[in-house]
Amino acid sequence: MAEVDEQVIDYSQRIPNNVDLSTDRTLQRALERWQPAFLNWWNETGPANTANLEVYLRTAVSVDRDGWANFGYVRMPEYRWGIFLTPRDENRKIHFGDHKSEQAWQDVPGEYRSPLRRIIVTQGDTEPASVEQQRLLGATCPSLYDLRNLFQVNVEEGRHLWAMVYLLHRYFGRDGREEAEALLQRRSGDANNPRILTAFNERTSHWLAFFMFTFFTDRDGKFQLAALAESAFDPLARTTKFMLTEEAHHMFVGESGVARVLQRTCEVMCEHHLTDSSQVRAHGAIDLETLQKFVNFHYSVTLDLFGSEVSSNAASYYTSGLKGRYTETNIDDDHSLASESYAVVEIDGGKILSRPAPALTALNARLRDDFTREIQAGVDRWNRIPERFGLPFRVTLPHAGFHRKIGSFAGHYISPQGRVLSQEDWQRDSVAWLPSEEDHAFVTSLMERVIEPGKFAGWIAPPARGIRNLPVEFEYVRFG
Repeated sequence: MAEVDEQVIDYSQRIPNNVDLSTDRTLQRALERWQPAFLNWWNETGPANTANLEVYLRTAVSVDRDGWANFGYVRMPEYRWGIFLTPRDENRKIHFGDHKSEQAWQDVPGEYRSPLRRIIVTQGDTEPASVEQQRLLGATCPSLYDLRNLFQVNVEEGRHLWAMVYLLHRYFGRDGREEAEALLQRRSGDANNPRILTAFNERTSHWLAFFMFTFFTDRDGKFQLAALAESAFDPLARTTKFMLTEEAHHMFVGESGVARVLQRTCEVMCEHHLTDSSQVRAHGAIDLETLQKFVNFHYSVTLDLFGSEVSSNAASYYTSGLKGRYTETNIDDDHSLASESYAVVEIDGGKILSRPAPALTALNARLRDDFTREIQAGVDRWNRIPERFGLPFRVTLPHAGFHRKIGSFAGHYISPQGRVLSQEDWQRDSVAWLPSEEDHAFVTSLMERVIEPGKFAGWIAPPARGIRNLPVEFEYVRFG
């Protein structure tokens, strides 16, 4: 086989790729048979009413550090999804677990076939789910700038689906092909065939939920992908490393979107000297109390995505070399964790306690804590906005046990401040902590479609700058 420059993406192929797909005709034909099903899924459940739109999108043209994206107008149905892996390091070693210091695997060891497939399917299932959740948001976009960002997220989530499907087809035979087909058959929120993870069956019915989702839940995606980027299975590691490059924009959309909502609310409050939430709402802004409720909800739902704080599955993945820790190679320990411990917070006898647990079984708790530290840094940046306006309000993260359905806090009632409550107290007080149907209805009532270049809906501030430093009033989406 001729040596291939894995940094360059071949767009002459029906399926753009940098994995030399044309030399494996069996695999190429299998993926080409899957491609029409993908396009049918996209047309049925992807962003609605986009067939005639030209969108200023970035498209990967290489995977090197300086030239991995090309910007230009693309018709939405003609976006070139494909298969892109970072270049292979011939000398890459496994850095952790029982296989530490061995050569990274280029094929799937038979004993790890089932758990690796499970990891890839679970990750792959989140990608189309988020597209389905966001299908109708374009009808209420607050600006062309935001509409373009929504579509950029959508097309890249679709490409991340391709990334996982390639691995399933290439390395898992008939089982992988069947799993790839099932990824297009499940639907977010479907009563009979839902997506695998609960958070990806929640509704994203308005733009505040979208911004929260991309800030919190896409950041969970970052940490999960970063852990998989350490995998001993080299094709998975190379795939997820490139996915992380694209994921950064998704998190930017979320953090900057919430910041702009907060900015606009503070502007309205100061301009009209408002303190009461009902007055803020009457002036067409999202009150700070409602904003906090959405933070509480999305943070708690996202924490559940990390799984149980103490997990034998996580330990097995680590010792097997399938999934590492966040920035594994930068951690100063023996990378086997046989005698290490890690502090885990749990509820015992009606009290919330911190206790040492074996580090090997507490890997989910550690990854969740890494996530929370980065989330807190984003919240701190948000809080500079009301501080700048001289307002006393500050966004806060609820306690890790608040509103949990998975892990040691499942089945318990914990306040945002970390108090253990009775079920009666929870039912009485939680209306002040979580978005109600009325809150969703109010936020939805503000959603108006604004598509005049440079104009923005009244509930959100413009961004500080446009995409690639283009003017904010640039025509990011053209309507045919």
